[in-house]
Amino acid sequence: MLAIKIIPDRWWLLVEGVSQKEFFYCIIVVMKAVIIMGPQGSGKGTQADLLAKKLNLFHFDSGQYLRGILYDPESKKDKIIQRERKLNEAGKLNTPSWILKISSQVIKNTAVVKKGIVFSGSPRTFYEAFGREEGDKTKNIQGLMDVLSKYYGKKNISIILLNIPRSESIKRISGRFICSVCGSPLMASKNKYTTCSFCGGKVIKRKDDNKESVIERLKEYETRTKPILKEFKKEDYHVFEIDGTPAPYKIHQTILGKLKNV
Repeated sequence: MLAIKIIPDRWWLLVEGVSQKEFFYCIIVVMKAVIIMGPQGSGKGTQADLLAKKLNLFHFDSGQYLRGILYDPESKKDKIIQRERKLNEAGKLNTPSWILKISSQVIKNTAVVKKGIVFSGSPRTFYEAFGREEGDKTKNIQGLMDVLSKYYGKKNISIILLNIPRSESIKRISGRFICSVCGSPLMASKNKYTTCSFCGGKVIKRKDDNKESVIERLKEYETRTKPILKEFKKEDYHVFEIDGTPAPYKIHQTILGKLKNV
């Protein structure tokens, strides 16, 4: 008799032999990789957090991870990091090759411990995703998708696109504050926060969370990030477009429903 029970991120396969006293118990680990994309303020980080907890995935928030590097006091004399910091604060995307190197290492480290991964904030450029510029057939290095396919398998990679109107993106980001300790986002359009309701840390305003920077970042998203989605579909990746305006828990339920069919 063959009995199968599915739980998040694992398949437990129980096979009973001819003898009732003997059976084989096999565990086959299916590691998933999920990429959550969308314009600024679409809720990528929130949905990645929910998904990570539900499916036991590692959440790689590239934005938060990079800010930890860019604002490290010990890196004040590092010319490369200071260059990237200026780009970040101006609302510009960071250098693709620099980001790719960091992201690729995170994937390898996560895969080694047999854990699935969910991205929020990467990839943001064609080069970062595919190791080449758009329209260029010559691949210089392995892109993010090559590395993910190597360690997780192409069929286990899913891309979630959260769509929200441009006006909503500007409204959300302009009113967003974050906790300086845990990084939790807080919307201050109606309430003024001084401390984080989750950990009690000091609430701060990111330097790039202003209307001017948001408009610039949206331009970057339209010209440099959106072309990635066309290539994803062209290369037959699992791509799911979802309305990002409902309540977070409703969006989360929709995402889970899409991933069940993969």
